[in-house]
Amino acid sequence: MDTQTLDTTAVAAFLKDKLPGFDGAVVATKFAGGQSNPTYLLETGARAYVLRRKPPGQLLRSAHAVDREFRVQKALYNTDVPVAQMHVLCEDPSVIGSDFYVMDHVDGRNFNEPTMDGLSNDNRGAVISDMNRVLAALHDVDIDAVGLSDYGPPGHYLERQIGRWTKQYRASETQDIPAMNTLIDLLQADMPDDDGQRTLVHGDYRIDNMIFEADGTRCLAVLDWELSTIGHPYADLASVIMQWQLPAGPQGRGLMGVDRAALGLPSDAEFVAEYCARRGLDRVDRFGFFVAFCFFRMGAIIQGVLKRAIDGNASNPERAMQLGAFVPVFAENGLKALKNDK
Repeated sequence: MDTQTLDTTAVAAFLKDKLPGFDGAVVATKFAGGQSNPTYLLETGARAYVLRRKPPGQLLRSAHAVDREFRVQKALYNTDVPVAQMHVLCEDPSVIGSDFYVMDHVDGRNFNEPTMDGLSNDNRGAVISDMNRVLAALHDVDIDAVGLSDYGPPGHYLERQIGRWTKQYRASETQDIPAMNTLIDLLQADMPDDDGQRTLVHGDYRIDNMIFEADGTRCLAVLDWELSTIGHPYADLASVIMQWQLPAGPQGRGLMGVDRAALGLPSDAEFVAEYCARRGLDRVDRFGFFVAFCFFRMGAIIQGVLKRAIDGNASNPERAMQLGAFVPVFAENGLKALKNDK
């Protein structure tokens, strides 16, 4: 049996009387993305929804937390951070084999790569500027007012995250990667002091995790909140820059070697400066360390994706194997970022 098949009969039975206008018939189409948590378009006679589930099979502890995704998006609905409306959370794995939630389907467009082929230069720049606006708004969310003050543990965010992802990486390790070992050692040895900044963070903030207007440049929804927590805002900012430093094209989805000015795209420094202006900051200290941390964390994440592919539990096995080849690249880039840390 295909472990990614969705039992639409079970889904329909569960959703009966839980969704307004639900007529009992469901057609499910799996999205190509959603490497971590398989994601499906649910079409009913009345409207469309999206179902996001934990993958089946044995999972790493604390990974694939769809309950946290549901909670944070529900809390952010109707704030300045655009998210889909949440409807139903199912924490009974007996229904379809794993926990899942159902949210609105946001009708818009998604850009897999930051080059946004086909857009004008003005529109490319406007999309990235709105991406910057939403990121600043996320970090300005009053976590007490939206009920998320307990969404992450107290203490040193970087120390906590590096410790967590080192354990996750070791648990899914399939080969020895010397650069990754060195990066882990250096991150642990020269960690910035905790400066007390504590905000909501997305954890995987990048353009392909966002939905924009179908014929405009405004963000309609930020997706994929699995890694969200209470942490340090510079990690999200560094996540954007990390992505841009990867190779261009469908595999890396970055901007390495791209003439950004010719496409109307900002430089790394310009994006950071716009973010600082929005949040009233003079500068971002130790930014190279935060970029290195993001390279390490993403390397650990895709190592987990590779391990699930080897174990037969990947959402998209072919894509997972392709991603797995990038773990050494992430490690090497993390080491380069540390050399530029100031």
